Amino acid sequence: MGCYGIGVTRTMAAAIEQNNDENGIIWPVSIAPYTVDVIPANIKNEIQVSLAEKIYNELEEEKIDSMLDDRDEKPGFKFKDADLIGFPFKVVVGKRADEGIVELKIRRTGETFELPQNEVIAKIKELMKIY
Repeated sequence: MGCYGIGVTRTMAAAIEQNNDENGIIWPVSIAPYTVDVIPANIKNEIQVSLAEKIYNELEEEKIDSMLDDRDEKPGFKFKDADLIGFPFKVVVGKRADEGIVELKIRRTGETFELPQNEVIAKIKELMKIY
């Protein structure tokens, strides 16, 4: 039996075929399963974890699909997974968390911004219109 229609799986496969690089998928925001991956670099650092959770909750309140990567893995492993999966945006809560500064990375361009945590949601909203 053959199927010649345009289904969800074919559309998804076509989108991935057109939007990828050597590191993995680059989902367009309009069809991304999750828009933002929030990553605390050191899961043992309470300041990083609490700030990451705060940003994650704010994203959810704004109805921005996001994921909190709170696995006890090395940061490089988490970053590689985020690129492989293809989150359009990655928020890294790292060593400047005690200052309230986080890093926002755009998957498609590789551009990185260091922002105060209270500006990151507005910046993501702005970038969502572009990507």
